[in-house]
Amino acid sequence: MTTPSPDIHWTWCRFPDLGLQDLYDLLQLRARVFILEQGPYLDPDGLDQHSWHLLGRLGHDWNGLSAGELVLYLRAVDPGQKYDEPALGRVVNHPAVRGLGLGRVLVGEGVRRCDQTWPGRPNRISAQAHLAAFYGGFGYQPVGEVYLEDDIPHQEMLRPAV
Repeated sequence: MTTPSPDIHWTWCRFPDLGLQDLYDLLQLRARVFILEQGPYLDPDGLDQHSWHLLGRLGHDWNGLSAGELVLYLRAVDPGQKYDEPALGRVVNHPAVRGLGLGRVLVGEGVRRCDQTWPGRPNRISAQAHLAAFYGGFGYQPVGEVYLEDDIPHQEMLRPAV
């Protein structure tokens, strides 16, 4: 028997509007995945202050996790900060919710929010190369060659304006 997917409650806010608990939770989730699982690098890179933040929290206790726990996160960096276009990044899901399709829900919600925030603008992402097909499902297209970022192969991808 499969455990049903959890109910997710979204928050979309600018850096100054993050509460201290939000900031702590997102840095903890990013460190759990990007640093402990994937290897050390400087996660707080100076772009958080120039981004929208999308936080997905559990709506109720689920599979050993507590209601309100942050399980999905991404940031959308303002145009002109990393690339000319707005850029999705730091896309992460809690290990406990992997395999449920929530990564697709997260990226879909992030793309939708970017389209609302920056209408008529393309969106760029620096994707881990093994996820290029995943991001391709959202309309992202490879740009240039695969490159190493923090010793992980990455592919720059562009999603044309809708």
